[in-house]
Amino acid sequence: MTLLAVENVSKAFGGVRAIEGLSFDIRPGAVHSIIGPNGAGKTTLLNMMTGIYVPDCGHIRLAGRDLAGEPTHRFAAAGIGRTFQNLQVFFNMTALENVMTGRHLRERCSLLAAMLRTPAVARAEASCRDVARRLLRLVGLTAYQEATADSMPYGALKRLEIARALAAEPLLLLLDEPAAGLNQTEAREIDALIKRLAADGTTVILVEHNMRLVMEVSDHVLVLDHGKKLAEGTPAQIVRDPQVIEAYLGAADAAGDHA
Repeated sequence: MTLLAVENVSKAFGGVRAIEGLSFDIRPGAVHSIIGPNGAGKTTLLNMMTGIYVPDCGHIRLAGRDLAGEPTHRFAAAGIGRTFQNLQVFFNMTALENVMTGRHLRERCSLLAAMLRTPAVARAEASCRDVARRLLRLVGLTAYQEATADSMPYGALKRLEIARALAAEPLLLLLDEPAAGLNQTEAREIDALIKRLAADGTTVILVEHNMRLVMEVSDHVLVLDHGKKLAEGTPAQIVRDPQVIEAYLGAADAAGDHA
């Protein structure tokens, strides 16, 4: 069964082809990692899979529905959630309020009901808070729920962004370098969280340079190089692939990314 199908997708900026004729499938309930050298096209691909960029050609089908060319809110409403390499949180809001903002796609109260503060609105807000508290427990941030984001450590903010993305109950969760800038302890917390999400049946696409994290949590790995598929397979297959070693893993070792 295929949850997401990317079919012959290409994207160019001027004369530079960031992604060229790329196709792959994402199966539900697994962790799929996308790796590759800087400039391989990973973020461009994620941006197309969330509607930020429109592919020049090809299809992006979620549960059979072609979303290519749709605006970002349609991708979100269809069931694709995302975090960003550079934090996108509301720093003047509490952790609990940040997660609650992620529930807006699931709220069904009308503007008039909200203005009149009807009992239905009060019940919906209480339910939203309960969900947000549960998600903060899931990511290990219960102690921070009333803290403003600007007072939280960087590693906690990374997990806060994941909790907010989960609040929309996505079919597919895209994590863009969740371990970037973290120390080893914080990276292990992300490792444990991704494993927990996978055990609960969440489908994850992970873009990450931390190869230890990738190899420990992934069921399937796609390797990009200059916008094209270089290889794909299980982590064990990828680490033995001569092309991958030459193009990426050897360079990663040299840079200490396995440490």
